[in-house]
Amino acid sequence: MAHIGIVGSGLMGCATALNLLEQGHSVTILERDAGGLPASVGNAGILAVPEIDPLARPGMLLSVPKWLLDPQGPLTVRWQDLPALAPWLIRFLLSASADKVAASRAAMLSLMKTAEADHVRLGTMAGISGHLRDTGALTVFDSTAARDKTFAHEAENARLIGCNVEKLTTEEARRRVPALQGAFAGAIFSDGYKTFDYPLTFLRRLQAVLRERATLLDATVSSVARAENGVIVRTEGGREFTFDRLAITAGVWSRRFVADLGLTVLLETERGYNTTFMNPSTTLEMPVFFSEHGFVATPFENALRIGGAVELASPEAPANYKRTAAMRKKMRRYVPDLQEEGGTEWMGRRPSTPDTLPVISLHPGDPRIAFAFGHGHLGLTLSATTGRHVARLLAGEGDAALTPFSIARFQ
Repeated sequence: MAHIGIVGSGLMGCATALNLLEQGHSVTILERDAGGLPASVGNAGILAVPEIDPLARPGMLLSVPKWLLDPQGPLTVRWQDLPALAPWLIRFLLSASADKVAASRAAMLSLMKTAEADHVRLGTMAGISGHLRDTGALTVFDSTAARDKTFAHEAENARLIGCNVEKLTTEEARRRVPALQGAFAGAIFSDGYKTFDYPLTFLRRLQAVLRERATLLDATVSSVARAENGVIVRTEGGREFTFDRLAITAGVWSRRFVADLGLTVLLETERGYNTTFMNPSTTLEMPVFFSEHGFVATPFENALRIGGAVELASPEAPANYKRTAAMRKKMRRYVPDLQEEGGTEWMGRRPSTPDTLPVISLHPGDPRIAFAFGHGHLGLTLSATTGRHVARLLAGEGDAALTPFSIARFQ
């Protein structure tokens, strides 16, 4: 069996490592902040299988000008970063054509169809059970016209996925989630969503298993390189490792290693924000999406998280926590009893490609190297599936279904 290195110990790295261990390989994971809080821990904690639509699509583009006029709205661009973001944004706009959207939906559907089973299998490999709750999710709307238009589309997605959706009146929605006492026009319920354990707890459980079964090093990788006898990884501390094979699962930071390996990729950060209330005074029976405003509220055991929105900015740019305050303010329109104080604010960097498709791929010129990043809002949902695919790719098991996710599309 091979000695395989992994750069990055977020959910993508953990899922990849567990699948490689299952194959009998020796695994070493290098993480620049092993005890830190990567994007993996700030997610909404939702298995979002019905979400097969790319971010760039014709209907969404019509809303962009209105969103950009609201500095605290669902989408904003940090204008001083615009020159660096321009190549990504141009490719994003080009990805919104009808044929490309249809191709992206088909590709995402192929991943989503196994996402739940893959997470169950991942839990089994890690000795974890009961980490998924069958909650479904509610989406509320400010107008019946918006609800009805969305319902027609969500019904088609549900048919493809194999789940069910229901159109609800305001009163029916309040019976399911009584805290929704503010004004809204109606809702959609989908049973295709499930809720995870608290995200940080889930990640730490996976990392604890890997500390026992693999080698998890707190080390900042400075460069990677190909050599005849293996793939070389160098750290800022001056250490050097030679692996038989290597997986790059370092989120947005992966792009520097892609460049080391002679490739290019369009990868930027959809920075997201959230507020988490521990032991909240008000809670919900299931996740509630406020899609017209770009955020979601998720109940966990003894916690409530309100987060979302998209901020296109450089990874190093300072956080703008006015965005978390804006989401809390908007949520109080629907949940008037939401507490004013006591929440913890957070900002994370979702690694995103302009066509919304993640990179799940071997290096086009070196099958010893695999890439897994760029999942945007769906990192948690697709982590187990991606880990399974990466392990198979490194084992030499090609899969034509992964062609849309190849890094070759950026070369």
